[in-house]
Amino acid sequence: MGESGNALFPTYARYPLRFVKGEGSRLWDDSGKEYLDLMCGLAVTNLGHAPKRVAEKLKQQVDTLWHTSNLFHIPDQEKLAQLLVRNSCADAVFFCNSGAEANEAAIKLARRYYKQVLNQPERYEIITFHMSFHGRTLATLTATGQDKVKDGFAPLPEGFVYAPYNDAEALEQAIGPKTCAIMLEMVQGEGGVNPADPAFVAKARELCDRHGLLLIVDEIQTGMGRTGKLFAYEHYGIEPDIFTLAKGLGSGIPIGAMLGKEKLRAAFGAGSHGSTFGGNYLSAAAGIATLEIMLEEKVAERAAELGNYIVESLRSRLADNPLVSQVRGLGLLLGIECKQPVAEMIRQLQERGVLVVAAGLNVIRLAPSLLIAKEDVDRGLEAICAVLAQQAATAV
Repeated sequence: MGESGNALFPTYARYPLRFVKGEGSRLWDDSGKEYLDLMCGLAVTNLGHAPKRVAEKLKQQVDTLWHTSNLFHIPDQEKLAQLLVRNSCADAVFFCNSGAEANEAAIKLARRYYKQVLNQPERYEIITFHMSFHGRTLATLTATGQDKVKDGFAPLPEGFVYAPYNDAEALEQAIGPKTCAIMLEMVQGEGGVNPADPAFVAKARELCDRHGLLLIVDEIQTGMGRTGKLFAYEHYGIEPDIFTLAKGLGSGIPIGAMLGKEKLRAAFGAGSHGSTFGGNYLSAAAGIATLEIMLEEKVAERAAELGNYIVESLRSRLADNPLVSQVRGLGLLLGIECKQPVAEMIRQLQERGVLVVAAGLNVIRLAPSLLIAKEDVDRGLEAICAVLAQQAATAV
């Protein structure tokens, strides 16, 4: 038996903080200290903590019905699917519980489409990219272009080929007779907040059209208004064949979604895939409320404006800081690349009551609520610039 307080597998390198309350862009720990949250549970609480309309919808559902089964019709699941389809390029939706599950569904759908619908079982390979991140199931960690997440889990599933990100020529060379799809993020979040080059994305779409491949866009972190559009692919003037959502879709209630074009519907017939809890009454209720707020209040547009403000402010204020290499990102998914590891700077910001997160070793990632007040943004930027200035002075 594990000792008291040590009953968990040590899979997380946790900060010594215990939060007990959240509201908007604020969190409070068990000592009563207040924090400004600029990480949003890794781009999850896009509307802030405990948004009232989402909470009200959840409370109504909790008092009504929690679970039956996907063997029966779930009205709110169907309503959420219709909302997503009407506001995207997709025609059909599969609901699950997380981003990894959504990407797993996308991988399975792509392979099954070629085998069952097109009768081309030899085409099962999916091209992904160095420094990508797609999840921690065996298939999605294999799809991920970072060796650190694969350590100790061999043998890994076959069927994935890796190419350099933003390199159109290398991508074209990676396509072979077994290729069925290209899978990419429009901004590599975990890989360092690296936005895709528009010409690279256009080339990926053209290569898929030319070679009869599916284009899969992982919108787990970039979707739901985070980049200044409801979905990040909208910035690039293309339509994916499949895209995936999770994180911001339920305002913190676990939900994932895999969305696809009409031609793919036949590949996922009854019994081909499933999820006990996917699209259940509670998660669907949270998803509906979240999406309705985003659409009615033009939240994505606000994220675009605020993101531009943050980037311009940081670039101006950090221009002379010798530790800072670059400020980049899209909307309110932003990265400050430094010339040294950022762990100590993140700890110092926590002491000042500001929460940010790393993206790799050297990048401070900012992913605040899309509804964060401008005065809170300014407070956060002041703390970040002060810590970076202090660190630069120490390093000299």
